[in-house]
Amino acid sequence: MSRTAISTDQAPAAIGTYSQAIKAGNTVYLSGQIPLVPGKSELVGSDIGAQVTQVFENLKAVAAAAGGSLNDVVKLNVFLTDLAHFPLVNEIMAAYFRQPYPARAAIGVAALPRGSAVEMDAIMVIGGQ
Repeated sequence: MSRTAISTDQAPAAIGTYSQAIKAGNTVYLSGQIPLVPGKSELVGSDIGAQVTQVFENLKAVAAAAGGSLNDVVKLNVFLTDLAHFPLVNEIMAAYFRQPYPARAAIGVAALPRGSAVEMDAIMVIGGQ
């Protein structure tokens, strides 16, 4: 099976030795996104709502570059430095996904890159049934 790197300037460039996403067959593995503003190496701000929204926007851009959308996501992992923000993640997530919602995990972590409060990665299946 061939693997194809996915890249878009509509999401932050990779800041390490990884791709924004890798497509293998009909499956796309989206790398973790933090709330960096595309084209800049700065966080969208310290407001958790703005950070969560930016992460979803970044994932949405990478999904589109791969030929899909967030509604093709089958698994979403959410990493938070404060699990008290999880209800807000649910609220904002409802604006980006429709049922059936993806399988999901929420993990509390001590720290994230660049001082971010949130990071998410995803697995998407596109095309075929």
